[in-house]
Amino acid sequence: MAPASLTVGLIQLTVGDDPQANLAQTVPLIREAAGRGARLVLTPEATNLLSPDRDRQRRLLHPEAEDPTLAALRAEARDLGIWLMIGSLALATGDPDGRFANRSLLVDPQGNIRARYDKLHMFDVMISDTESYRESAAYRPGDRAVLSRVDDVPVGMTICYDLRFPQLYRQLAQAGARILTVPSAFNPVTGDAHWQVLLRARAIETGCFVLAPAQCGIHPSPHSPGRPPRRSHGHSLVVDPWGTVLADGGATRGCTIVSLDLQAVDRARSRIPSLTHDRPYAAPEDHDHARDRH
Repeated sequence: MAPASLTVGLIQLTVGDDPQANLAQTVPLIREAAGRGARLVLTPEATNLLSPDRDRQRRLLHPEAEDPTLAALRAEARDLGIWLMIGSLALATGDPDGRFANRSLLVDPQGNIRARYDKLHMFDVMISDTESYRESAAYRPGDRAVLSRVDDVPVGMTICYDLRFPQLYRQLAQAGARILTVPSAFNPVTGDAHWQVLLRARAIETGCFVLAPAQCGIHPSPHSPGRPPRRSHGHSLVVDPWGTVLADGGATRGCTIVSLDLQAVDRARSRIPSLTHDRPYAAPEDHDHARDRH
C-alpha cells in the first residue's frame, strides 16, 4: 500500500569537469538529506560530469556497469537505506557514432537499480548570438517513457528539456504517476524566464507533485582552459499538484527537504479531473491555404 506522505530531499549541485570532485560534493549532501529524514533523495542532471570538452568526456566517461559515480551512489543508498533518484549521469554507450547517454537512474534502499530513463528530447537551441547548444551531437536520445515506483508511489521520470513537451507528462500521469521528476541543468536565461512557470504548469496539468533538483552557479572547468564557463539557473523546486511552490532551493549548493502529502494528488484531481476528459479531434488544417488549393 502506498504511504500517505513521503519526505523528499532535493540536492542542488555545481559540478564541473572532474567526476571525483563532483562525487565529493554530492555524497555529503545526500547524507545530510537522509539525516534530515528524506526517504527519497534526488540529485540533478549531469551529477557526474559537466564539461565543454568532448575529448575529455570520451576519456572520462564509463559504461553504466563500470561507472564509479554510480557504484558509489548505489553504495550510499544501501548504507543509508534510502531511495535515490540520480538525476542523470553521462555514460558511455559503445555506439558507433560515439554518442553518450544522458541517463536517470532510480536506486532502491538495497542499492539495486530499479529504473533507467534516457533523456528523450535533446537541447538543440540557440539562446543568443553567442550562446548555443547542440546536445544531440554528443548524446543519443532515448526512445521510451518510464514509470517506476518509490515505496509503491508511482513516479514518472524525465530530464530537463523534456519539460517543454507537456504530452510526455500527461501520458505519465494518465499511466498512474503521482510524482514527476525533472532533474535539470537549466540555462540561466531560460531559467529566469521559464523554469518556474513550466514546472508549475506541468504540476497543474497533471495533478502531480513535481520534483526538480537543479544544477546552479558557474561550473568549474579547469581541465578545459580557454572555453567560456557554463552557468546554471539553480532554484530546485518542489511544486504541489495544485501548482503551489512548496520549496525553492535558491541559487547556491545545498539540500532542500519537503514532506509531501500524497493525498493532495487526489484532492487536486477531484477538483479538476482533466486527465479523464480527453476527446478525439481532427488535426488542425490551414483553411485559407486549403481554400486556395480549391
